[in-house]
Amino acid sequence: MNTLVIIRHGQSTWNLENRFTGWIDVPLSERGEQEARNAGVTLREADFIFDIAFVSFLQRAAQTLEIVLAELSCDDLQVNRDWRLNERHYGALQGLNKRETAEHHGKEKVLEWRRSFSLRPPELADDHPSHPKNDSLYRGIQNLPSAESLSDTLNRVQQFWEELVAPLVLANRRVLIVAHGNSLRALAKLLENMTETEILNFNIPTGIPIVYQLDKRMAIINRQFLADDTKLRAAIDEVVQQTPKN
Repeated sequence: MNTLVIIRHGQSTWNLENRFTGWIDVPLSERGEQEARNAGVTLREADFIFDIAFVSFLQRAAQTLEIVLAELSCDDLQVNRDWRLNERHYGALQGLNKRETAEHHGKEKVLEWRRSFSLRPPELADDHPSHPKNDSLYRGIQNLPSAESLSDTLNRVQQFWEELVAPLVLANRRVLIVAHGNSLRALAKLLENMTETEILNFNIPTGIPIVYQLDKRMAIINRQFLADDTKLRAAIDEVVQQTPKN
């Protein structure tokens, strides 16, 4: 049996402000730092040990991983950063308040932008200061997005998984991935063979480790959120309520 643990970063300052964040590089909030510590404690108390970790290019994920590893007393663990784990790029919506955007464009349209599998939000202009092609962090990377659907995000996450992680998991290496709501939802769709409808209704709360157990064919034996039912339900409800549905 092979084990993979994934964690969505702790609450960021823009999660707190209910903004579309995407690739904007904002830090954790105080609550997010505590969520990361709690995740680390939970993994330590459950006796998890890792051989390698992967994290996105964005600081809210990197901060979360750093805090988790400190709680696990494994600061020297090999960590690989990969842009393909970045959050879905929300294009011109990045920085906007979700509720205010719903009031301006209509709740149904914003819900469609947020939850549709294949629809991209309005694109960011190539010359916009926050476009990734204008950020030295992404120098040399081709085909950087101006906006992404969840399907687009899945394509890059699948490439990352097949190229780097799947071989490690098959070799029984213990892998930890710290990333973002949509990149991890994309990974969940891939691992669990979810339909488009199923993934649209699958929510990943901040700072709660998810443990996957897989067989030799990479089929899921079990998926477990490391949180009690009450805490998990409250955390998922918080994600769902970020944009009103009616």
